[in-house]
Amino acid sequence: MLIDSHCHLDGAKFAEDRDAVIERAQAAGVKMMLAIGTGDGPPDLEVAVRLAERYPFIFATAGVHPHDAAKWTPECIPQLRALMRHPKVVGLGEIGLDYHYDFSPRDVQQRVFLEQIQVAVEARKPIVIHAREAWDDTFAILAEHWEPAGLPGIMHCFTGGAAEAERSLAMGFLISFSGIVTYTKAPEVQAAARVTPLDRMLVETDAPYLAPLAHRGKRNEPAFVVATAMKIAELKEIPFEEVAAATTANFLRLFPAAAEGYTE
Repeated sequence: MLIDSHCHLDGAKFAEDRDAVIERAQAAGVKMMLAIGTGDGPPDLEVAVRLAERYPFIFATAGVHPHDAAKWTPECIPQLRALMRHPKVVGLGEIGLDYHYDFSPRDVQQRVFLEQIQVAVEARKPIVIHAREAWDDTFAILAEHWEPAGLPGIMHCFTGGAAEAERSLAMGFLISFSGIVTYTKAPEVQAAARVTPLDRMLVETDAPYLAPLAHRGKRNEPAFVVATAMKIAELKEIPFEEVAAATTANFLRLFPAAAEGYTE
């Protein structure tokens, strides 16, 4: 049994066959999915909540992606505060910094990141971090504004190496590996997977993006998280079942509300 700890099921790429995609995931042994609630950015922050309300095994986050930070308005704060009280919303995200695309100005990304961290601290909810080519600033903001709260979170779709993994772990984060870990040209991410303890690891698809190597070039979907877990098992030289059991247990420990709805 596996849990896809990060997927974007609300978008147009799933518009025609979303139910079938979800059914395929269940058939593949993916018992639960975390739908990420960033969508196309403000003002609609409820895209994942609507999905989670339809399926008992889907939980949700809400947040403003760094790509959409320029769309942030003061109204986002009360919206997020209200969503953090929804019974199916287990965390805030994905939030963070992306200096690869710079779709929003970096100073705006940093301000929006900080304001959302403050909402999560107030709500005592984990955060889901997006960090791309912005490690130093990400760690600096987290060290000052998140780490003192003593709350957990996820470094999603991890793209760093062993050093960034160890720094993330020291801050209390779980590290979530996507299909990138299966790519032959991702030795740093594979090194990070090797040094990440099994009890601090999650697996995800980031669907519809970043399909694992066996499905490269296709639309990613939650069923494909099996291939990522298999690669983790290969890298760690342990049985696939051990990876599946550990990553499932880690997710349920991080999100107690999801644990209450989990059935074998």
